[in-house]
Amino acid sequence: MGTMSAAVHLQTLGCRLNEAELETWAREFHARGMIVTPDVTTADLVVVNTCAVTQEAVRKSRNLIRRAQRQNPQAKLVVSGCYSSLAEPQMAAELGIDLVVNNQDKEKLVDLTQEAFALPVMPQAATEPGHSSLLARGRHRAFIKVQDGCRYRCTYCVVTLARGAERSRPLAEIVAEIRALSTEVHEVVLTGVHLGGYGHDLGLTLTELVQAVLNETDMPRIRLGSVEPWDIPPDFWQLFDNPRLMPHLHLPMQSGADSVLQRMARRCKTATFAEMIARAREQIADFTVTTDIIVGFPGETEAEWQQTLAFIEQIRFAHIHIFSYSARAGTRAAVLPSPISRASKRERSTQLHQIAAEHRRMILQQHTRCDYPVLIEGQCAQTANGLEWQGYTPNYLRVRVHTAPDISLANQIVPVQTRQVTTDGEALLADLTN
Repeated sequence: MGTMSAAVHLQTLGCRLNEAELETWAREFHARGMIVTPDVTTADLVVVNTCAVTQEAVRKSRNLIRRAQRQNPQAKLVVSGCYSSLAEPQMAAELGIDLVVNNQDKEKLVDLTQEAFALPVMPQAATEPGHSSLLARGRHRAFIKVQDGCRYRCTYCVVTLARGAERSRPLAEIVAEIRALSTEVHEVVLTGVHLGGYGHDLGLTLTELVQAVLNETDMPRIRLGSVEPWDIPPDFWQLFDNPRLMPHLHLPMQSGADSVLQRMARRCKTATFAEMIARAREQIADFTVTTDIIVGFPGETEAEWQQTLAFIEQIRFAHIHIFSYSARAGTRAAVLPSPISRASKRERSTQLHQIAAEHRRMILQQHTRCDYPVLIEGQCAQTANGLEWQGYTPNYLRVRVHTAPDISLANQIVPVQTRQVTTDGEALLADLTN
């Protein structure tokens, strides 16, 4: 490596919080004078942020670690995240990992890495323009981690075991981080394991955090990561009077049957949720809501499944993340009676995917012939007579915009008018209006 700066390549899978952590590390490595590279094969150091939310996530985490090693066996390999925090100590030896950083030490990952490997850095690399860590990773929005850990114990969740007690970042620190990003990105997403619990340990609330970010930064677009429905206080909705807070929330319900929610130890009833969404839609123009649903939770009867489908029909989510239940050792749900067969889970999942797709198409259809500022995230296709770009409306609907071959919209907020729904029902086609 000589006197050159060491190059670091970062990979993650799983939640938005993992994304936020990765971007914070990227900025820290860059500030220390290391080069953040999108190319794993040229890196001196590879950092993998793992996930353990499902058995499938564990499998993908292991595959990601193995692939990183295959692609660059010379690089030092650092692994963090929920899988590495829960896995047995022999994992490091078995997978040939040079350093495991526990979730509790994530804030110190860059320090611990530099201590462990004494990596060469050239401080001037940190101040060179064009080395933005976010844009090197092709990001047009930044994920800002505002807290970690969770005080709730949903019976299926292994993440609370992996992440530990709640810890919130000081308000001033979050504001400073967002201000520092204002020349790089147009949008930030505030994330946490239990985002709605922000400030519980500091005598603050999520409402106060969002208010401070709106008042003390000029970031054009602010979004929230996943928020537990029961964590939204009545005074929260008035924050959306500020057009910089995007009119979309991801509120994970996990089921539409109150009896299943009780077995999951979820703290929201379906009727309360429906009332809340009706009020939000009345107060906030163009408000959209997305959710998570777990299919085949232990003991889920046909009647409970039908309740979930009726609930989804009632609410009409713009998007549903659908998970088939997978038992995780150490959770209370893993020992619940009456597990659901794989065939039944697959059947229910297929049914829900179809309904979710119909609702998504319907909601997109309701948003044709509308004017929006769209943050363009990148080019998605080349056509015979130009380029196709994609991005998101403020209420988080995907949009595709066609331009002449010599026009670049990358990382810009552009005014568009939506025209029609794409044939696959996944996005809106739109025209530039300026």
